[in-house]
Amino acid sequence: MSRARYALITGAARRIGACIAETLHQRGCDVFLHYHSSADAVAELALRLNRLRPASAIILQADLGNPDSINRLAGRVRERTGTLDLLVNNASRFFPTTVGSTSMGQWDELMDSNLRGPFFLTQALVPELALAGGSVVNLLDVHAARPMPEHAVYCMAKAGLQMMTLALAKDLGPQIRVNGVAPGAILWPEQESSSANQQKILNKTVMGRAGRPADIASAVVYLGLDAPYVTGQVLAVDGGRSLNM
Repeated sequence: MSRARYALITGAARRIGACIAETLHQRGCDVFLHYHSSADAVAELALRLNRLRPASAIILQADLGNPDSINRLAGRVRERTGTLDLLVNNASRFFPTTVGSTSMGQWDELMDSNLRGPFFLTQALVPELALAGGSVVNLLDVHAARPMPEHAVYCMAKAGLQMMTLALAKDLGPQIRVNGVAPGAILWPEQESSSANQQKILNKTVMGRAGRPADIASAVVYLGLDAPYVTGQVLAVDGGRSLNM
């Protein structure tokens, strides 16, 4: 009888994170659902998954900008399973910053969620990932390589996460694989209300349309579970948008 597989998804309560969690659950993984403040949404997701397979979804709260909170999160995983097959660093903050008026608080918020938190959470879970022969999938952005106007700090943080993906693949192999998924236009930011701007982006996308959260989840599953000879790679799931950036 094969052992259970465990996956931790950060920012799992809503949007792409929730879709990734549901897809991994469908593939038979027991899932740790991390959230920061979306308590109601993550509770609804866990209830739905546990109805499908009892005791298969565990809720974990943590502020990934707080080192003690990161260590507690890793400790909860360690106490529950002792191993971890897949860590998906999905949690992210996104908002514009203007050069000349960017605050230290904005810098910290974007760097903590998009770079520092993923690094230190991965570091904390290296023993459990190595024991399972596991993998890490980082959620990047096509703008990690090509900057977005008025989003310098966000793009810098994602660029750092992309380099972290490559560097940790080298440092943690062969026991642990590390890869990244770089989404293009999948879900519009919640503060994005300009249909003209959305259409402008889609006009530069070869596929001529936005993608779906399931497109990202499928890529995460492939890299995380189904690609034992793939590490140090970044898969752009952007409908060809990066060809026209």
